[in-house]
Amino acid sequence: MNRFVIGDPKDCIGCNTCMAACSETHKAFGLQSFPRLQVMRNDDVTVPILCRHCDDSPCATVCPVNAITHKDDTIQLNESLCIGCKLCGIACPFGAISQHGSGPIDSPTYYEHFTFTDAVSRDVRVSPDNSNLNDMLAWQPGVKAIAIKCDLCYFRPEGPACVQTCPTKTLFIISDESIEQANKRKREMAMMNSPAIPR
Repeated sequence: MNRFVIGDPKDCIGCNTCMAACSETHKAFGLQSFPRLQVMRNDDVTVPILCRHCDDSPCATVCPVNAITHKDDTIQLNESLCIGCKLCGIACPFGAISQHGSGPIDSPTYYEHFTFTDAVSRDVRVSPDNSNLNDMLAWQPGVKAIAIKCDLCYFRPEGPACVQTCPTKTLFIISDESIEQANKRKREMAMMNSPAIPR
């Protein structure tokens, strides 16, 4: 069974600490800073939604460039291979894959023409005039949409940053070991609460 992080809605307070920790941790490692989880809210409950690292991984099945692969009991996404087709997000049954724009730091916001001089002379705070033919050819340099999903902070020896920083400890890792420990605790509790069998 693959490992994954899950949140308990009864303890989640919707503080977004998990999202901030995820964003900062990945940014520090040189990856996209967009958080790999989203805190969903309705009138009664808040809960973080994360990738479940499915054993059959429909996202990996539909990826046309094999950017999503099975590795070390997880499903990992190679952001540099992603072409932004969005098929993985459509295939994900949990809605745990989102798209985010990837772009270089300190690049001009918009090119109206295909010359650098024209691009940098323009005030980037002004949106392009749609009546101009050149605006139809405008492009954002180096920006492409890439898929974003939980990678269990594979680069951190301490494990996922969201689990470590959650103030209410509502996030925890599900693995073969954690399931075995939970089953053992249940058996012990059942034995303690069961009436003694007369001999």
